[in-house]
Amino acid sequence: MIISRTPFRVSFFGGGTDYPTWYRDNGGCVISAAINKYCYITCRNLPPFFDYKYRLRYFEREETSSISDIKHPSIRRCLEYMEIKQGVEVVHHADLPAQSGLGSSSTFTVGLLHALHALKGRIVTKRELALGAIHVEQELIKETVGSQDQTAAAFGGFNKINFGGPNEVEVNPIFLSPERFDLFQSHIMLFFTGFSRTASEIAETQLKEIDDHKTELREMIRLVDEAMDLLRFGAAMREIGRLLDEQWKLKKLMSSIISNTHIDQMYETGKRAGAYGGKLLGAGGGGFMLFFVDPEVRENVQKALGGRLYVPCSIDRLGSQIVYYSQGDNRQSD
Repeated sequence: MIISRTPFRVSFFGGGTDYPTWYRDNGGCVISAAINKYCYITCRNLPPFFDYKYRLRYFEREETSSISDIKHPSIRRCLEYMEIKQGVEVVHHADLPAQSGLGSSSTFTVGLLHALHALKGRIVTKRELALGAIHVEQELIKETVGSQDQTAAAFGGFNKINFGGPNEVEVNPIFLSPERFDLFQSHIMLFFTGFSRTASEIAETQLKEIDDHKTELREMIRLVDEAMDLLRFGAAMREIGRLLDEQWKLKKLMSSIISNTHIDQMYETGKRAGAYGGKLLGAGGGGFMLFFVDPEVRENVQKALGGRLYVPCSIDRLGSQIVYYSQGDNRQSD
């Protein structure tokens, strides 16, 4: 039996420039961090005593005799990609709900691939894991997704990630002093908006109009560079919050369905209560909202947002991990 643990992510700057449609011609970059909220995938070879070969447990239950009959697109394509021959059981648990703007779909794919590699007795690098998940989602499932979520889930940590060029994906850890790192973390607040969304559908509408938003996307890349300077050279945290506010305003220009009245009201309420800035996470439409808040006024922001669910978090440094490994005698053969 194998259990993988894979972190969700928070994207601060550059989201939208990580789509191949954009970065293969223009380059792209993001600043993002994996957080200590996780997707867990349990995977084992299924004993040959059943009238089915694949037993799957996620928000639905599936029992099938062939991979092609599996409804869950990521599970089906991951099993095909990994050339799984023996029967398999896959069980999914998560700390946070799907469609929440924290890269949950890609986190699932990364965690499942990691577990399947381990089931076959393979040690896989973080880069191989990230690129494998990008391939599965973009080329096999044909989803309209970017490349930052898979990368953040596989690598973990607090990073600037560059997209495009010969390496396609380049991960650059952001090194801060322990004191400044802790100060940065202490400003992060996550609130659940209560509205679900389908990232690929929203992203698809944005990409159809990408030629009309080149100015905004280039400005997002500029904000990544400015944020890196602020982080490295010790600028006040309120300046980072100010940039997040700029990023959110730019993001809303990309599509009319990224935000709505409820989300706009929630954001303005948080700012009036003392938040320096923030943004809706993911493609838009709902999910989690990030606020950047001085620790001294965190309580004020939480009170002002009333019944909104607050989820404390910190940065995960490890990325996807195999946290339990008990192979037994029935290892998958290549």
